[in-house]
Amino acid sequence: MANPTTILFTSLFLASLHQSSQSIPTNSTTYDVVELGANPNGEIESTNSMLRAWSLACASTTPPTIYVPRGRFLLKSLHFKGPCNNTAVTLRIDGTLVAPPDYAATGGAAYWLLFEGAHGVSIRGGVLDGRGSALWACKMNGEKCPDGTTTLGISNSKNVTISGLTSLNSQMFHIVINGCKNVMLQGVTILASENSPNTDGIHVQLSTGVTILNSKIGTGDDCISIGPGATGLWIEGVGCGPGHGISIGSLGKDFEEEGVENVTVKRVTFTNTQNGVRIKAWGRPSKGFAKDVLFQHAIMSNVQNPIVIDQNYCPSNKNCPGQVSGVKISNVSYRDVQGTSATKVAVKFDCSETSPCHAIKLENVNLSYKHQPAQAICSNAAGTVAGVVEPSSCLF
Repeated sequence: MANPTTILFTSLFLASLHQSSQSIPTNSTTYDVVELGANPNGEIESTNSMLRAWSLACASTTPPTIYVPRGRFLLKSLHFKGPCNNTAVTLRIDGTLVAPPDYAATGGAAYWLLFEGAHGVSIRGGVLDGRGSALWACKMNGEKCPDGTTTLGISNSKNVTISGLTSLNSQMFHIVINGCKNVMLQGVTILASENSPNTDGIHVQLSTGVTILNSKIGTGDDCISIGPGATGLWIEGVGCGPGHGISIGSLGKDFEEEGVENVTVKRVTFTNTQNGVRIKAWGRPSKGFAKDVLFQHAIMSNVQNPIVIDQNYCPSNKNCPGQVSGVKISNVSYRDVQGTSATKVAVKFDCSETSPCHAIKLENVNLSYKHQPAQAICSNAAGTVAGVVEPSSCLF
C-alpha cells in the first residue's frame, strides 16, 4: 500500500538516524542551555534560556545542536519558530523538560512545546513531563476546566525526526503532527493513565510521508489517531495498551474535509485496549473519505473491539441524530490479524446506508472470545475473504 517515496524516505531516515546517534558532528555548534542560564533543579524556570538557545541555533549557518544535559528543567509554553538559516537544528535532550505544576500556568496555549516552520529539526532523546494529572482530575470531576495543552506540536514543517523521546502525563494530546511533510518518529515512548481523558498518543493530520516506528504507547485515548488530510502514512512495530487503539478518524465532522489515503499499519500489538484497528466517521453528510488502507500482522490480546468500522459516530447525540455518514470508505485490507477479543463481537463493520463500505478485504483473520469462536456483524459492508477467517465473514 505504501508508495515508493514513503519507503525510500523511511530507508534514508533510518540510515541518517544511525549515523547521527554516534556523535554530534565535529562541524556543529553546540548551545548548552545550562551555560545559557537554565537551571536543572526543576523549580526555577528555564524558559528564557531555551528560547535563547533556539534563537542562536536558528540563526546559525552551520549545523547547530541545542543540548539539554541531565536534570529537570521547568518550562512554560514555548514556540520554536522557523524557518531558520539552516535546516539541521538538533535538539539533544539528556534530561527532563517539566511543565508547570499548575495547568493554568500555560496560559491556555494549545501547545506546550511547538515547532513551527522548523524544517530539518531533529529531536533526540529526553523526557517531556506534561504533569497532566491535576487537569485530568478536574475533567473527571465534572468541574469547569480548560481543554488542556498538547505536549509537543510539529506544525508546517518538513524533514523532521523524533527519536528516543519519552512523553509522560500530557494534559491533552502528547504529540501532534500537523501540516507537515516527511516526519520520522522512532523509538518513542508515551505513557499516561488509562483514565486520562483526551490524551491521544500521536495524532497526524494534513500531513504526508509520516513514519512511526518501533514505539510503545499506553494512554487514555487513541494510541495513534489519524485525522483528515493524512496521506502516505506508515506505522510499524508499535505496541498499544492501555488505550483506544489505532484509529482513522473521527472523519466527517465537517462537510468540506480532506480525505485519508495510503495508510499502512504493520506489526502492531494491542493489549487490553478498547479498540484494535478502527475507522470512525461522524453520522452526517461529508465529502471526506478513507481509502487504500492496510492493517497487517496485528496481534490482539483481550481487546474489546479488535476490528471495527463505525460510520455512526455521534458523541453525546449532538449535531448528528437521524443523519447518515457521507464519508466514503473503500479498499481497506485486514491481513493476518490474530488474537483474543474481550467481547463476543470481534469484527464489526457498521457502515453508512448512503455511502456503504466497499472493497473490504479479510485475509487470514483468527479472533476468538473466551476460547470460543467470536462473532462478526456487518451493516452496509461489501468485500472479499481469503484464507482462514474466524469469525466467519458477514461481508456481502
